[in-house]
Order: sequence, then C-alpha cells, then structure tokens
Amino acid sequence: MQSKFAIAKKAQNYMSNPSAPENEAAQIDGPARGAAAILLCTYNGAGFLEEQLASIAGQSYANWVLYASDDGSTDATLPLLMAFQDRLGAHRVIIRCGPGKGFSANFLSLVREVSASYDFYAFCDQDDVWHPDKLQKSVAWLGQQMTVPALHCGRTRLIDEKGAPLGFSPLFNKEPSFDNALMQNIAGGNTMAINRYAYQLLKKTPLNAPLVCHDWWAYLMVAGCGGVVCYSPTPTLDYRQHTHNVIGANTTLVSRLMRLRGMLKGKLTTWNDENLASLQMVNTELTPEARLSLERFAALRHSTLIKRLWLLLISGFYRQTFLGNCGLLLAVLIKRI
Repeated sequence: MQSKFAIAKKAQNYMSNPSAPENEAAQIDGPARGAAAILLCTYNGAGFLEEQLASIAGQSYANWVLYASDDGSTDATLPLLMAFQDRLGAHRVIIRCGPGKGFSANFLSLVREVSASYDFYAFCDQDDVWHPDKLQKSVAWLGQQMTVPALHCGRTRLIDEKGAPLGFSPLFNKEPSFDNALMQNIAGGNTMAINRYAYQLLKKTPLNAPLVCHDWWAYLMVAGCGGVVCYSPTPTLDYRQHTHNVIGANTTLVSRLMRLRGMLKGKLTTWNDENLASLQMVNTELTPEARLSLERFAALRHSTLIKRLWLLLISGFYRQTFLGNCGLLLAVLIKRI
C-alpha cells in the first residue's frame, strides 16, 4: 500500500507528464469482446469520488475499462484516481488531462480520444453512486441493437450529500424521438450508455460545434441519425444533489420557476440557436425525416404567431410531460423558442 505522500507525488508527476508509460493503457491486443469503456470526467470531486469509484468496482458486469479525464482538479481528486489505478491496474484505469473548458468539453474530448474499438460506452459523473446492475442493464439492451446507433438512458433516484434518498427524477412515458429531442433532453448523461455505432456518430461532432450539453447532443444525434433510444423507468443510479452540481435534477418548484424565468429571458432561445447550429454542421448524417423536422423547427422559430402555432400543430414536436408541453406552448406564443 502506497503512502498518501507517494500517491500525491505520483499524481503530480502524472500532471506534468501524462504521456509517461505508466499512464498508458496496457491493451496491445485491444479490448475484449463485449467490453465497455466507462468515460468519467472529474473536477474537484474528491468529496464524493471515492464512493462512485467503489460503485464502479462493484459492477456485476465486470468487463469494463475506466477512462478518467481530470479537468485540472486542485483537491484530492487526482490522488484518489491514482490510488484506484494502483489498485486495479493501468489496464483497467486510464487517467488523462482534460481540456479545462467545462464538463461537456471534457466529455467530448474523451469521446474524440478513446478508440471506437469497444462494444459499449457509458458516461459517468464523479458524484453519483451506480447500482450494482447499472452497467449490466445497459449492456443487456445495447447488445440487442447490433446494426444501428443505440442509446440507453433512464430515470434516477435522487439522494442528498449524505446519501439519504430524496425521491426520483421525473418519469417520462412518451416514446423517445428526434421531434422530442429538438424540444428537450430526455435524461441525464450520467445514465447514458451507447453502442459502438452511436459512439462513431459522436466522434463526428465538429470541434467548433456550439453544444449546449454533451448528453442532449447524444440524444439529438442518435435519434436524428436513424438510431434507437431506450428510456428505462427503473433507476440504476443514485443522482447526488449538492451545492456544487453543474446541472441538478430540476424537480423542485423553485428549480422549475428558475427554468421558466430563464426561458422568459431568452435562455431557451439561445440553447435552440446552439443546437440548430450544431445540427446543421452534421446535416448530411441526419435521416430525411430528421432534416424535415429540423427545417420545420427552424421555420417555426422565426414565423408569425399564427404560422408558429400551425407549424407546432402539424410538426409533432412534443415534450415528455403535460407541464413541459404547456411550457413549450408558452414559448411558442411569446416567441421565446
């Protein structure tokens, strides 16, 4: 067992020389059949990271490799990752330096750098707790989608900083689709797992694409490029709510009122500007049906009130809940879409 000083020294050496041999994956022959790459992004997450790493180590589906991208942590995050690597080996835990441009850029940098030779890929946040069968359930469904891009996601159980249950994220019952993806993200990236075909799609994301969030982008790309999406109503992870969440669960009245306020101030308009600009960059990857929906949505946003309402009616755009659709109608009425 290495001392804390030795681990900290090793972490310091890693940050100054991330390409050293001890920091590279020892996978000369490539990943085993059915292997999953877990893509973990970290930044000053030492307070909860150890519990998350323990939940990863305890997965019933053991055929995985963890890629951790640290975005310049100044706390004990990197030493914790190095200790986990020492415990499981450099062939199971690979650590790299992130771009230092925020969580979405960090995730997408992993997508660009980790090879497309794995069968499955799972996004992972630093402060959650995976249930033991989290990866197994995702892989079981993804393994049946062998010819098209596929994304598995779902509901979460909410917990507080100490791990006490707070409830659940909203339950969505409507079918996932590109028409829904244009209106909202269906699930948090911390629940998402994709197959190789979907991963290859994400690798085509332009470097200059103005993405809102990597998880919303994954939903848009898979749904818009002829893929399939499965939303599971059964939670497979505990989604920790704390003061440093980059994006929370948005289940409280206060958080919903804040989202409404943001919409009135034009935040939804900005998000849609960015999503549409990014989708135009990959227009040739979209199905004809998705391109038609994209054109209708772009036209809706800049039309007169009557035409906006007409296009909303004939387009089939929808959100997952009644309140969500009320918010969508309001956004169309006041031209904040």
